[in-house]
Amino acid sequence: MDKTYNIYIDESCHLENDDSEVMCIGYTKVSQDNYEDLKRVLKSIKFTHRNPMEFKWNKLSMSRWDLYKELVDFFFRSDIEFRSVLIKKKKNLGSARYNREDQNSYYYKTLKILLNDKSSHDSDIYRVYLDVKDTRGKTRLDLLEKELNIIYNNNPPFKHFQHIHSNESEFLQLTDFFIGAICYKARKEHLKDNASPVKKKIIDYIEDVSGYLLDDGTEPWDTKFFIHDFQIKPISND
Repeated sequence: MDKTYNIYIDESCHLENDDSEVMCIGYTKVSQDNYEDLKRVLKSIKFTHRNPMEFKWNKLSMSRWDLYKELVDFFFRSDIEFRSVLIKKKKNLGSARYNREDQNSYYYKTLKILLNDKSSHDSDIYRVYLDVKDTRGKTRLDLLEKELNIIYNNNPPFKHFQHIHSNESEFLQLTDFFIGAICYKARKEHLKDNASPVKKKIIDYIEDVSGYLLDDGTEPWDTKFFIHDFQIKPISND
């Protein structure tokens, strides 16, 4: 029997020419059958902690630590899954390497790696939701859909693509929360004198609960909390 899943994709430090050598792209995966129940619980957690607004990695406060802890605990006891790709030298994934005119070609390359989930069943169907980034979103969605059609011989399991704003989805906010933590650790921001105490505490807690270091890869067969530490050879000058 076919199962339908929603996947909510977000990325951190994904711009090719920003000041970060690290990027992370990831998604939370939610069964359509359990979507309404899980959404209700996430909203209830936010309500309990008097946080009606979205929770985002760049807008965290130590005063809301109990909220963040409960969100992490709920994720790990629920059937929501998280999958991500961590790249530590993203300049090696640039457009020059892949002979593409589009400066964001490395972004699509990473998206395809993310969506190539070997643990999925052939009959599963996916509805893809991506965070709105800029006015070129529709063009990027069309390109991603076209390339996935090529990979899957015009019969991909991805049947719906849509941009949404992060404040419209607790699942997208959860994706942002996890990839923000991964990038923060991988960029070694936690070691700086001005490092955020609440972000360091969240990273420590996620690592304790998951059993993984956030700046490293996880076991390849882990379907609950997966980090693909994707290493890239530098571009040859020959």
